Amino acid sequence: MRTRTPGPPRRHSLSTEGEAEPESRVAAQRRADRVRSFRAELEALEREGVAALDPEARSRVDAHHDALLARLAERFEVDVTEGEKGLSRGMRIAAFLGALALAASAVLFFYRIWGLVPTAAQVAILVAAPLLALGATELAARRERSGYFATLAGLVAFAAFVLDVSALGQVFNVTPSKAYLLAWAAFGFLLAYAYGLRLLLAAGILAFVGWLAAETGGWSGCYWLHFGERPENFLPAGLLLVAFPSLAIHRRLADFPPLYRTFGLLAILLPVLVLANWGEVSYLPWSGGTIEAVYQVLGFALSAGAIWLGLRFPWPEAVNTGTAFFVVFTWVKFVDWFWDWMPRYLFFLIVGATAVAALLILKRLRAAAAASHVGGER
Repeated sequence: MRTRTPGPPRRHSLSTEGEAEPESRVAAQRRADRVRSFRAELEALEREGVAALDPEARSRVDAHHDALLARLAERFEVDVTEGEKGLSRGMRIAAFLGALALAASAVLFFYRIWGLVPTAAQVAILVAAPLLALGATELAARRERSGYFATLAGLVAFAAFVLDVSALGQVFNVTPSKAYLLAWAAFGFLLAYAYGLRLLLAAGILAFVGWLAAETGGWSGCYWLHFGERPENFLPAGLLLVAFPSLAIHRRLADFPPLYRTFGLLAILLPVLVLANWGEVSYLPWSGGTIEAVYQVLGFALSAGAIWLGLRFPWPEAVNTGTAFFVVFTWVKFVDWFWDWMPRYLFFLIVGATAVAALLILKRLRAAAAASHVGGER
């Protein structure tokens, strides 16, 4: 058998969770967080007298981690301290608010000068605006690795494209169509996957949900602008979004699947919540009370199923969304059953007792999931 001579570690073009040199900012941030956690735990073990590295080994480990963090910070601008994480959150908020302000400014300026320019100039402005914003996004993505300015420019490009499609339709007297939503979704997905921008992915998902809901409503004979009048129109889009991350691998964009699942669960559970309290807007040919009862049971079942899936895989976003809706469904039923005739102190006592029971159940589920995880690792 031929043996290999040990050599320096290689960098791979595709990143996974355990590689020494990640190829995405999300994977790099996770690696930096693991280094910080390892250092904190090692210091705790040394203080408690459980274990300690000899000075030479500790020096090598520290030097390796320092060099790794320096490379990750230089290449991806990751956060290596809690202070930097807090600043990054503030920068994300500032980028989002700045993008909204710039987009609003562009739209308002556009409508202010719209009647003062000829048709040819209108078309030229509409075509140039998203292209210029797209060029700014490309420039920001090349020069600034953290993605804050790229997010800002990308959102402006998306807003300009939405305005572009709508205004061009008005210029040439085109009847509004649900195809607008599909075009907006495609542009949002293009920007999101090209530059790894979660906010653009959210914009694309929302446009896609609107388009598919309009298509679903059209199949039942509903005019596409009225798709929101039937909450069940959103259910196919929700199911597709929940399933999509399991069908498409996102190694480089590991923070995209949770976003798909979150929006998918919202597109399922929100309509079910509406139908559980307003059965008259359903497609089902039953009485309003029967429809509401069916969707109330379905709401509890879907919320519990989301929690189970989140614990099984694990998907924290599914656990959080399912838990939130399970609580909402419970509150709604308690109000329906008890609010009108029960003393207020007794009502809130029952709600509090139910919350305690839910905490105990979730604690047992969490313990079972942790035991299963440890057993699987062994």
